[in-house]
Amino acid sequence: MKSIQFLLMLLFASAILFSSCGKDDPEEVNEEEVITTLNYTLTSATGDVIVMSFSDLDGDGGDVPVITGGTLMADSRYTATIELLNESESPVEDITEEIEEEAEEHQFFFSSSLSDVTVDYEDADADGNPVGLSSTLNVGGAGTGTLTIVLRHEPVKDATGVSDGDITNADGETDIEVTFPINVQ
Repeated sequence: MKSIQFLLMLLFASAILFSSCGKDDPEEVNEEEVITTLNYTLTSATGDVIVMSFSDLDGDGGDVPVITGGTLMADSRYTATIELLNESESPVEDITEEIEEEAEEHQFFFSSSLSDVTVDYEDADADGNPVGLSSTLNVGGAGTGTLTIVLRHEPVKDATGVSDGDITNADGETDIEVTFPINVQ
């Protein structure tokens, strides 16, 4: 009799265990990246290197971010790369690798207050959509202005204009947005 009671209790416990592991359980959420530093490295055809950087080691804390812009040569083209870091971790976490691995879920957008400063994408995700970790920065005439870089998480990459770098219809969430001062000579 005790063995029947034990068997029934075991079956009851198993039923509860299996019913609690249904497909209605919440899925594990991929945590948003913590980005404290963005380095935008530009290399001219002559090999000159300009590094524009953003660093905000305390995140949304009280310290003001440190932003270093750049002086660019007029009528030039630069190959450009973006490096993203989480310097609040020890050792420093390279978020660039995460963006590369999740390229289908990310896209950088570039805009400038100077009409003749434009960016062309040089990399793409597995679906052929632009990412922006590698690009070409095209600089026209002299002037002073800004260059803004925005990283969107889960943009709608097939929305109108998004593959051309227009953020208007991209949706998604902004992981980081940085505006660099630039001087074109």
